[in-house]
Amino acid sequence: MDIERRVSADSIEELSKLLGTFDENLNSISRELQVFCRVDELDIVISGSDENVHIAVEVVKNLLVLVRNGERVDNGRAVYCIELAKEGRASDITKLSSGTVGVTFRGKPIKCKTVGQKAYVDAIKKNTVVFGVGPAGTGKTYLAVCLAVQAMKQKLVEKIILTRPAVEAGEKLGFLPGDLQTKVDPYLRPLYDALQEMLGVESYTKLMERGAIEIAPLAYMRGRTLSNAFIILDEAQNTTKEQMKMFLTRLGDGSKMVITGDSTQIDLPEGKKSGLIHATRLLKDVEGISVINLTDKDVVRNTLVMRIVRAYDKEGVGSVNGEGKVD
Repeated sequence: MDIERRVSADSIEELSKLLGTFDENLNSISRELQVFCRVDELDIVISGSDENVHIAVEVVKNLLVLVRNGERVDNGRAVYCIELAKEGRASDITKLSSGTVGVTFRGKPIKCKTVGQKAYVDAIKKNTVVFGVGPAGTGKTYLAVCLAVQAMKQKLVEKIILTRPAVEAGEKLGFLPGDLQTKVDPYLRPLYDALQEMLGVESYTKLMERGAIEIAPLAYMRGRTLSNAFIILDEAQNTTKEQMKMFLTRLGDGSKMVITGDSTQIDLPEGKKSGLIHATRLLKDVEGISVINLTDKDVVRNTLVMRIVRAYDKEGVGSVNGEGKVD
């Protein structure tokens, strides 16, 4: 049986922010939940099946809470709220309206955009070692770099160390031209970019010259004790079990480690097991260590990326078994 419900905004400005550019948020609600939405003065009128209308009303009400809290409701956030509402968790979206993770060099506040991201950030703040596992576009590395910069600014650590396995997708460094630094730079570029956005090029360069920021291949960590540092291991799915153990045992006093990776994008040679999969399974119940699993719902690059990830997951492309091999 079809029903009709109304949700009222307090002002034209509030309604405009809720509707989005060219009414894209309202159109997404109509399309994703198979309801009919229209605007009647300050009311959003929703009609359709009882169940779908109920979900749509929850979405609109909770997006209004964000608007009233001064949050920008773009289409990605609207679609994310719809996904939560389908699971009966629409109100979870309002948890994202408080606090910032950090601020970019240009003064732009950085906030968690999904509940999964908030759990990840909270885990990093509370634990010594955190594994952030999830698909591309979930902000794993970006948020970790942001928190590392904040820790340095607050003098909680003296150094930021960023590292990645230097061999990916079957390519070996020896085949690339140039010296070692030139060879590893393409693999570490996402880390450079995130740091420069947080600090600005001038501050970033000075900190690099001073040795307060170190970006290096994972092999450079061997034999060291990393104290008073915020250490990030990126693309950890491409570590072996031995490399992961080596990295984790570098942890010194006053340090924090964040290990990020996507277990569906393993580029290790056949027969090699992923150190990320092994470590998250082995260490998940160890005190001081937290494992946060992000999903396609946490993809924040573009709503289309979320749909792409889902399509590949459904097809089984890039899925991994418990041994760390791609099926």
